[in-house]
Amino acid sequence: MKIAVVGATGMVGEVMLKVLKERNFPVDELLLVASPRSVGKQLEFNGKNYTVIGLQDAVDARPDIAIFSAGGGTSLEWAPKFAEVGSTVIDNSSAWRMDPTKKLVVPEINASELTKEDKIIANPNCSTIQLVMALAPLHEKYKMKRVVVSTYQSISGTGVKAVKQLENELAGVQGEMAYPYPINKNALPHCDVFEDNGYTKEEMKLANEPQKIFNDHSFAISATAVRIPTSGGHSEAVNVQFENDFTLTDVRRLLNETPGVVLQDNPDTNTYPMPIYAHDKDDVFVGRIRRDESQPNTLNMWVVADNLRKGAATNAVQIAEYLVENKLV
Repeated sequence: MKIAVVGATGMVGEVMLKVLKERNFPVDELLLVASPRSVGKQLEFNGKNYTVIGLQDAVDARPDIAIFSAGGGTSLEWAPKFAEVGSTVIDNSSAWRMDPTKKLVVPEINASELTKEDKIIANPNCSTIQLVMALAPLHEKYKMKRVVVSTYQSISGTGVKAVKQLENELAGVQGEMAYPYPINKNALPHCDVFEDNGYTKEEMKLANEPQKIFNDHSFAISATAVRIPTSGGHSEAVNVQFENDFTLTDVRRLLNETPGVVLQDNPDTNTYPMPIYAHDKDDVFVGRIRRDESQPNTLNMWVVADNLRKGAATNAVQIAEYLVENKLV
């Protein structure tokens, strides 16, 4: 099994290598791929040093699977080139997510849709992944009508430049800004760029991607995405209106029985999800479960996950695992 990690020197790329190692993914030959400025660098994986190579060299090597986390422009240009030589691409950017010819996959929900013909597979947005993981068992049982989600997103979702901005601000150092304003002691209602409708791209991803993942346009999602000065982990306040009524006991049971979801919901002991506890874990944590008393059949919950792991690297590796286990590569 020949695996290429494209964007290996970036934040998600580093976590990707960590997850591949932790999950004992069957890597016989590893290609670490990055932009021209990183070519020739040495990276360590599983006790062995590897030299970073360029994209064309990686295409020429014809990997079985190429996991991309190198930005949308790189994915649009290079993913088809890998696909043309027979590689299966798992892409972590937004480039292919809403392309009707490409699958948008969270393995626990819709991996069964994948076939050998799927040569470019899209990894959903980090905030979307944790949201649909919590919603999936509830949608199946009660049928969602409308979801209102407000996110509290880590600076790590922006990348290294944002992490450095917060570190500089904490140290009182003037430096390069990833955001238009300070992030320390602040909250920016501004994730990604603004679109013509007044929403940001991040908010529209949250509105559109779940419908594609569930293959269901019968429900609607409205989102507000906020960047906060946490170094890792995204949190979401989720309000869900269902067609059918529920009991809180059944909701907790359904979530507790869902693989990849961990219930943390006991106000008596101050037990609820927080990014500090989700750090470096692959599960999606759900708590603060309560009925919305302002209207019928409506639930409130709080959803937290490590955005670099289940929100990015782990989900991509799980897709790769599914491809290998089901002999689709």
